[in-house]
Amino acid sequence: MCGGVPVGATEGERTEPPGPPPGPSPGPPPGPTRPEFWRSPLRGPWLTAVFGLVLLVGITLLFVTGLLSYAAYNPDLARINDQTPDKGWLGFYLFSWPTSPYWLYRLTQGVHVVLGIVLVPVLLAKLWSVIPKLFEWPPVRSVSHGIERLSLLLLVGGAGFEFVTGILNVQLHYIFPGSFYVLHFYGAWVFIGAFVVHVAFRLPRALRAVRAGPAQPQAGTQEAAGLVSPRPAPPTISRRGALGLVGFGSLALLVVTAGQSVGGWWRRTALLAPHGQDPGSGPNGFQINKTAASVGIRPSDVGPAWRLTVRGSGRQVVLTRAELLAMEQHEAALPIACVEGWSTPDQLWSGVRLTDLAALVGRGTDTPQALVESVQRGGSFSSVVLRDNQVRDHRSLLAVRVNGAVLSPDHGYPARVIVPGAPGVHNTKWVTRVTFGEAT
Repeated sequence: MCGGVPVGATEGERTEPPGPPPGPSPGPPPGPTRPEFWRSPLRGPWLTAVFGLVLLVGITLLFVTGLLSYAAYNPDLARINDQTPDKGWLGFYLFSWPTSPYWLYRLTQGVHVVLGIVLVPVLLAKLWSVIPKLFEWPPVRSVSHGIERLSLLLLVGGAGFEFVTGILNVQLHYIFPGSFYVLHFYGAWVFIGAFVVHVAFRLPRALRAVRAGPAQPQAGTQEAAGLVSPRPAPPTISRRGALGLVGFGSLALLVVTAGQSVGGWWRRTALLAPHGQDPGSGPNGFQINKTAASVGIRPSDVGPAWRLTVRGSGRQVVLTRAELLAMEQHEAALPIACVEGWSTPDQLWSGVRLTDLAALVGRGTDTPQALVESVQRGGSFSSVVLRDNQVRDHRSLLAVRVNGAVLSPDHGYPARVIVPGAPGVHNTKWVTRVTFGEAT
């Protein structure tokens, strides 16, 4: 050192004293953000991918049948048919719901509800298999990773919301902070949007994982996808065994659920279906959702003073029950199928065709849509608008009898509508007025 200049240094150069050696980069905080926190030896890309592919098929079918269920209400026809206002472009797919085949709604809604319940074990298993990913650190690494994480939040929250509200609706347990139809409709679109984003990110990796087989990759590698534990506990079941266990749970739910959609004797096997509303035996001994008493139907509403008012083309006809019975009676074998997933076998209904009622007010040759109103006071679907194709179908009746017997009060005495292919709530009970073709 000479004159403050280090040996070997030229004039004008200066050196700084060496600083402390760089320390290790900060790691994730203790707890679930650390990979070693998760000890299960089963978690891995293969098991997650298998569950994911099952859900890909199942949820796609759920979404399609859900759209069909919404279309069956003919929501674009009238405000009283639509429980989801301001849907805008979300109703782009709507079409006139057909009356043939008459069992179409029974099939699509039965599949929707039963499949939704059957998929619950798969959904829970998939969430369990990816829990470490929910806590990965750092939470956001890039813009694309941030979009994926946001979609994951909407995906998990949306799945929970849709499955929980759907199951509560099946159980007739209405504890929602609003209309089930509105909540389930908008929730489905949020969920499916996140689902599409998630599939776009994860499908290629899932397919590679399935092709690679159940052998577990090394923890920390790209193939492990952050799912394989670096410190696994001893296994108590194989990954194939875990897959079989989840499949058995889904099969058990199918066995104790499907009977409510099949109806008849098979409803006895539907252990998870809502019970406590025993319809009894005899011609009127089939499922109902709401009794006359539960919706406030009084004996005076449906007693001797009851009248049917038929309106259209500026004309009005008022019929007593005796006059209605004096008209030509027709029969139609049709089921009742409801949004909760239950349905009945075909029941033999008899009554007056809606086209014959339209003819009373001069609308027999060009039968338009019809507004059907009930004596029920308020409540969802106490009135409904039927599309013209529904009114024109020769099986569409204002029924006064079922299976050879007079309608019971709980099944809509003195008269109810029965329309092929329509949701159960559109088969309005306790009918008091039918208006054809006027503003509805």
